[in-house]
Amino acid sequence: MRRHELTEREWQLIQPHTLGQAGTAGGTGRDNRHFVNAVVYRVRTGCAWRDLPERFGPWNTVARRFRRWALAGVWESLFQAVQEPDYAWVLVDSTTVKAHKAAAGQKKARPRPKA
Repeated sequence: MRRHELTEREWQLIQPHTLGQAGTAGGTGRDNRHFVNAVVYRVRTGCAWRDLPERFGPWNTVARRFRRWALAGVWESLFQAVQEPDYAWVLVDSTTVKAHKAAAGQKKARPRPKA
């Protein structure tokens, strides 16, 4: 495994969310893991599409496939799949907060009728 490639555990986590799997409708991707590794390489190094190493294939093919996946919502799905809930923001507290009586929409005092 190379430095910027997915581990087996990472791949097993995102693999069900990829497009072009065998047994599904539509075209079958030649190697989804290889493509995702190309995208990960680009993101981690910050290089331009044209500067992708040749081992990932033609840069234009990778860029067009990336765009198709983006339009299909695959990257959003992958992002949701790898997120772990952040329990630091969950807070359960039993205290009560009293609002000012003006916050409850208290009726305004009517002017007294003149006699």
